[in-house]
Amino acid sequence: MSRVSRYLIPVGLALLLMAAISRKGANASDKAAAIPAPLIDAPLATGKTQTAVFSGGCFWGVQAVFQHVKGVTSATSGYTGGDATTAHYEIVSTGETGHAESVEVKYDPSQVTYGELLRVFFSVAHDPTELNRQGPDDGTQYRSMISYTSDEQKKIAQAYIKQLDDAKVFSGKIVTQVVRLNAFYPAEGYHQNYAALHPNNPYIAINDAPKVAHLKQELPDLYRER
Repeated sequence: MSRVSRYLIPVGLALLLMAAISRKGANASDKAAAIPAPLIDAPLATGKTQTAVFSGGCFWGVQAVFQHVKGVTSATSGYTGGDATTAHYEIVSTGETGHAESVEVKYDPSQVTYGELLRVFFSVAHDPTELNRQGPDDGTQYRSMISYTSDEQKKIAQAYIKQLDDAKVFSGKIVTQVVRLNAFYPAEGYHQNYAALHPNNPYIAINDAPKVAHLKQELPDLYRER
């Protein structure tokens, strides 16, 4: 069953779930703490827009988070890891295409660094210790992955993962893959801006809205209103 159809539940039940999650989310955010900034990073610099690609579970929430990061000019949901013929939601959902649900982030390097984007990715966008799953979603299409577009991005990402693992920031070892980006395929139109367009969807309220709230609380210098 697809994620969309799975969460088409009665409105009354949805409201009860949202109320419960709202209380739980408030308690969770009280205990939240941002992870340390990367020791190795690219400096802020003027230049053309750059691209970063992140995979961390359902792309709805990852897209929503990066749409609220300063310096990000666009965040697009899509697929990476497989080929063009299988870059379609219903096929990717089988978990047999090699694709991961991903988000292509375009950013202004004079306003935000690649390392700061990584900090957002590891702090609030997903749990990097979960292997081939995130929250209620499981399968290789939900794996944690950084698809780098340059050797500099690769170096920064690998160094940051080692920094966080060495410091035992998380209770488990980081399982995030670091791979070269071969191609990014935008997802279907109905997946774009899904969290913003469907804030009352129980899936969004339970899994994704808290991520944006945590971004605002944990990394206020990187947060902006959309």
